[in-house]
Amino acid sequence: VPPQERYCPELAEEERRQLRAFSARRRQEALGQGLACPVPGPCHGCPCRKCGRRLNKGDPGVSASRLGDQFWHPSCFSCHFCQQQLVDLIYFQQDGRIYCGRHHAELFRPRCASCDQLIFMEECIEAEGRRWHLEHFCCLECDEPLRGQRYVMRSGRPCCRGCFESLFAEPCQACGDPIGADSEEVTHQGLHWHARAACFCCSLCRKPLRGRPLACRRGRLFCSDTCSRGQDASSTASSDSSDSAFASAPSPDS
Repeated sequence: VPPQERYCPELAEEERRQLRAFSARRRQEALGQGLACPVPGPCHGCPCRKCGRRLNKGDPGVSASRLGDQFWHPSCFSCHFCQQQLVDLIYFQQDGRIYCGRHHAELFRPRCASCDQLIFMEECIEAEGRRWHLEHFCCLECDEPLRGQRYVMRSGRPCCRGCFESLFAEPCQACGDPIGADSEEVTHQGLHWHARAACFCCSLCRKPLRGRPLACRRGRLFCSDTCSRGQDASSTASSDSSDSAFASAPSPDS
């Protein structure tokens, strides 16, 4: 029984059938076990298949029958992708390269970001460069299925709108309300604002700042040096010399 059937028992029958066919085909076409033996005389002076350093007669070496008369240093007999030494010299070959079982399988099928098993169904969900079984694309907090629902990606995992807004939404520096999943956000110096003109604007004259130069002083935004000083001379005296100079306003983040 392929390991995926043991670890992912809820596979649909069609996916189970494709898994078994895939496992049988790659066992027949790609699976091999390296042979550890001293380098024979005819191979004296040949380069290691991986590092290219010379192998001398009698040196410890590893050969792979599926790849012809080639030898590796034992420490070089490793997966082409992850460089991990191959346990018990079990390898899979593809296009003249050797792989561990995990990364050889990933040459042909995507892996679910939730259950870490291969996806054999034609239909899956892709987001942020990763893929999920349809039934495994769920909120990272409440496990609510998200197929066909609005979601927000957080640290590479999906989160439903409700959980995002109650647990992760940042408060707007201007109005204090959480910046929801459907709101445009502007960040500057680690602070957050709604991108709308009523929030992302000069603290004194209320001029919108989107796409304009700005200064940030103690969490307040200003459109000009005049506004940043204000009309009260005492505010100038108490200003912090470490405050930022004027800079272009950041682009809003969705």
